[in-house]
Amino acid sequence: MFKAIGRLLSRIKEGLAKTRSAVGGALRRLIGVGRSIDRAFLEQLEDTLLQADIGVAKSEEIIAELKTRYRDGEIAKGEDLLDFLKKSLRAELQPPQDSEITWAAEGPTVVLIVGVNGAGKTTTIGKLAKRFKDQGKQVLIAAGDTYRAAAIEQLSIWATRAGVEIIKTHDGADAAAVAFDAVVAAQSRGADLVLIDTAGRLHNKEHLMRELEKIRRVIQKRLPTAPHETLLVLDATAGQNAVQQAKVFGDSMGVTGLVLTKLDGTAKGGVAITIRRELGLPVRYIGVGETMEDLQPFDPDAYIEAIFADDAT
Repeated sequence: MFKAIGRLLSRIKEGLAKTRSAVGGALRRLIGVGRSIDRAFLEQLEDTLLQADIGVAKSEEIIAELKTRYRDGEIAKGEDLLDFLKKSLRAELQPPQDSEITWAAEGPTVVLIVGVNGAGKTTTIGKLAKRFKDQGKQVLIAAGDTYRAAAIEQLSIWATRAGVEIIKTHDGADAAAVAFDAVVAAQSRGADLVLIDTAGRLHNKEHLMRELEKIRRVIQKRLPTAPHETLLVLDATAGQNAVQQAKVFGDSMGVTGLVLTKLDGTAKGGVAITIRRELGLPVRYIGVGETMEDLQPFDPDAYIEAIFADDAT
């Protein structure tokens, strides 16, 4: 068990290497020369936080509180500053959940996966399917992205990799009908989980948002409590654009949680803190690599530690 936890923390640390360099590494270089906390220091600190997409409001709050604590003698050395930053950023993140998703009281649990093109929805669905299958769950995937060329084929490949069944039809078919058929199939087969893919939505396309609403209405005719979760997949490399997408989808689609992908490809990992602060939406999973195991439940403590870890240790 402890070895598994160690591998998990190591994977998260590796995946957040760019953010750690931009935040933790930059801070260690800043405080490692014995500088006092003067105006120039504070300006550099704020720049560091902003570059990591921690957000203007939170960065300004940190600087203001740091000034007060320094004046009152509560922060006197570099390690004090790092501890303060860790606690301040950790306070913005929700505590770990008892369960990764909210399971239906009875019948299949239905999870709607939404997001814009290129965010990583298809790979996220495949990785989630494999994760829950490995936990002993019977999983069905619904290929509801009937618009994008090759989307059904790509999702079918991921279903095969995960070893789960997929409900699909032809390109251009009614996505709501596919979702409905998947729920019916899950009920008849006694499946535990249905993961419904949707077409990549450009957040300024109102007709596409209306189609997502149609999917919800149609599956509720068969299962009134569905969907039990609506997970929004966001590309962490998009930075503040990801925050704007979360706002639009959250307002329009009743998003219950986020999947933050491609954290290994960006120095802007602080976007998780910004989203949580501005929208109150929990980050359920993070993607820190390409393999099946690199989609992990979001652990706020491991996330903060990975950002501030000293690579020399």
